[in-house]
Amino acid sequence: MLTVDRYRCGYCGACVGVCPEMALELVETWIEISPECVECGRCTKICPTGALELSDKTEART
Repeated sequence: MLTVDRYRCGYCGACVGVCPEMALELVETWIEISPECVECGRCTKICPTGALELSDKTEART
C-alpha cells in the first residue's frame, strides 16, 4: 500500500511525473493516489523528502 506523509510532502509533483500508471495527482495541497496504483515504487525513489512509502498490505490491515 502506498501512503503519503502530508507533513513531509513538499508538493513538488516529482512523483506525479514518474508514475507509469498516472495514478498520482497533485490536488491543491496533497497527493491523491488512485486505485490504478500498481505499487511499483518509482515515486518513493524520486521523492526528495521521503514522504511516500510502500508498506506491506498485510501489515496495513493490522
